[in-house]
Amino acid sequence: MRKYETIIILQPELGEDDINIVTGKVQDVITSYKGELHRMDDWGVRKLAYSIRKCARGRYYYVRYDGVAEMIAELERRIRLDEKVLRYQTVNITDEPEKVVPEKKAPVVESEMDEVAEVEEAPAETATE
Repeated sequence: MRKYETIIILQPELGEDDINIVTGKVQDVITSYKGELHRMDDWGVRKLAYSIRKCARGRYYYVRYDGVAEMIAELERRIRLDEKVLRYQTVNITDEPEKVVPEKKAPVVESEMDEVAEVEEAPAETATE
């Protein structure tokens, strides 16, 4: 199973009942796909960088869990259908580092180095008017 985190931005004026419905949906999807919910934090109402559906603020929720790719697809589908949700983003945070391919530099030929040195040593021309 992979580790994921999702940040959900809800409409700021929602009541506790509406918020519990949305968070309940998230918990239901995770448990139905035999995922493991690690934490669900309410980050509170914050100002948005730009207005979304005429809302200048949004209530942020942070969810961290383990699961499979099918679970993510279903979770995002259910979140997308909910009108109370302004935005969401899911990120894979599995501890496996990505393989980085080092850049290969072309070998420098000595004649090229001489040309570069000549260009650097040449005096800069001054403009006379």
